[in-house]
Amino acid sequence: MDAAVGIVAQRDNERAQGLAAKLVETLERGVDHGGTSGVETVVDDATGEAIGEPAVPVAAMADRDLVVSIGGDGTLLFVAREVGSTPILGVNFGEVGFLNAVAPADAVDVVTDLVSQRRETGAFEGRKLARLEASAPDGDWTLEPALNEVVVHGKRRGHGGGATIEVRVDGDQYTESRADGVLVATPTGSTAYNLSEGGPLVHPSMDALVVTQMAAADAMPPLVVDPETDLELTVSGSDTAYVINDGRNRQQLEPPATVAVSLADDPVTLVGPREDFVESLGKLE
Repeated sequence: MDAAVGIVAQRDNERAQGLAAKLVETLERGVDHGGTSGVETVVDDATGEAIGEPAVPVAAMADRDLVVSIGGDGTLLFVAREVGSTPILGVNFGEVGFLNAVAPADAVDVVTDLVSQRRETGAFEGRKLARLEASAPDGDWTLEPALNEVVVHGKRRGHGGGATIEVRVDGDQYTESRADGVLVATPTGSTAYNLSEGGPLVHPSMDALVVTQMAAADAMPPLVVDPETDLELTVSGSDTAYVINDGRNRQQLEPPATVAVSLADDPVTLVGPREDFVESLGKLE
């Protein structure tokens, strides 16, 4: 069974774009890999303009069998938002690479091996990464799923910009304090914003979520909970507030307001080699 492959290169990164061009040539023409010729490929709009190949918006790659993300973790987060549960392979042009386990020098071999695997078995072997969904309890709004974290904060971070935020866990109050904000992170997101706010690292094999306060006046320790836990964050004491997922999508709130945070229905699917989590930790500053 052949595979239709989408390729997304980090914007304005000539090395990433060059690798995208090499992958297109290899997969479509079988250059140096005779068994992969004839695979249908397409690249994202910006890459297509740079390398002169057929291009579509990244969101249009959701019907592909595989999407290759070439860049840092930020590029893969963007790709995941756009293509949902479509299998993704991450090629690392960033510095740490928690999500991108494939080195650029290995990318052609890994991608062609995956295509061969699909031809033989009809599927890719992958692992699921949980995503979070933030919504109003009354269903008035729902943000797109977040792979890293959901953050609730006041009108701005810092002096005079915080809010009072109550955290309820399965209906019971865990904490209520004046704070810059509160975040709920997945294991994937534990190495990102959560870590910078003093939250714990969570091994990617764990099935858990982390609740971490941000510069709280009366702080409680970060709390690790089961992913099925009913989490509600209620914000008050501010004339406006926001809920933001993965630092990108946001919903303005009119306090007092409550945000429900739960697992999204569709996780992200990563394929290919797994990152060495412990080794990647050594690259953190």
